[in-house]
Amino acid sequence: MAKVLVLYYSAYGHIEAMAYAVAEGAKSAGAEVTVKRVPELVPDEVARASHYKTDQKAPIATVDELADYDAIIVGAGTRYGTVASQMRNFWDQTGGLWAAGKLVGKVGSAFTSSATQHGGQESTILGFIPTFFHHGLVVVGLPYAFQGQMGVDEIKGGSPYGASTITGGDGSRQPSEVELEAARYQGAHVARIAAKVSA
Repeated sequence: MAKVLVLYYSAYGHIEAMAYAVAEGAKSAGAEVTVKRVPELVPDEVARASHYKTDQKAPIATVDELADYDAIIVGAGTRYGTVASQMRNFWDQTGGLWAAGKLVGKVGSAFTSSATQHGGQESTILGFIPTFFHHGLVVVGLPYAFQGQMGVDEIKGGSPYGASTITGGDGSRQPSEVELEAARYQGAHVARIAAKVSA
């Protein structure tokens, strides 16, 4: 049984919802799954004034525990075409793991969100992949075997790089069922590969 960490940062709850869908998918593939989040860097009064979702139940992860998992699936929103600084800050503290080769051979995968269809979802995931490579992780995306990312029948996130959702400029759009299904598929796909790799 693979041990999978779904590690996320969510300001408004969209990525949180996607994270739990990813976890559901990984569990359906037989993995032991833990969902955690990275610390918030925004002062509490600013977060509240900006209407951040402050009632998230997932515990805060520590850098050292990353080595305890066979796969790490990272989720964070897009900020100007790159990953949110809260997630970047967390991974910038992994030098000790890198120096000791603690993540080499594990599986890495990513998912994201943006306000608009062209808000940098693909560049965010692609921009995070070098971090996985530097740590020696085996990178897994969302293959086109997930047919939900095909077609133009509705507005939807998703690419071969990873699941994603579109939030709308005011954040009012929640992940659609097809976007949540993409997250579940990615979670299951990563869990199956992690089980093979860790064996």
